[in-house]
Amino acid sequence: QLQASGGGLVQAGGSLRLSCSASGHTVSRYEMAWFRQAPGKEREFVDAIRWSGTTSYTDSVKGRFSISRENAKNTAYLQMNNLKPEDTAVYYCAVGNGRLILSSLNRAEAYPYWGQGTLVTVSS
Repeated sequence: QLQASGGGLVQAGGSLRLSCSASGHTVSRYEMAWFRQAPGKEREFVDAIRWSGTTSYTDSVKGRFSISRENAKNTAYLQMNNLKPEDTAVYYCAVGNGRLILSSLNRAEAYPYWGQGTLVTVSS
């Protein structure tokens, strides 16, 4: 089970840190990722981290968002800085199968396990 938390309302330019905690299974050897879905839009990839620490992110968050993981706590984080109104969305965490190649990290269909989402609202 994946539990996403940390969302909320923040002004443009502000910061939030999302957490994704896994329970019932150790995920230290699995990929963890964040996707988001804005109202009326399709779910899109945000950031991902492999068990080795290799990361992948979408260009729109480059230099602003950073993914990390704390395997001892079975948790991944998404640090979001300099938030913009266009970052407003429900953010979902996902866990892969441990065998994802780099080019598939941004594909939602590659992740079999999903959390329930946490809402991030950025006001202008």
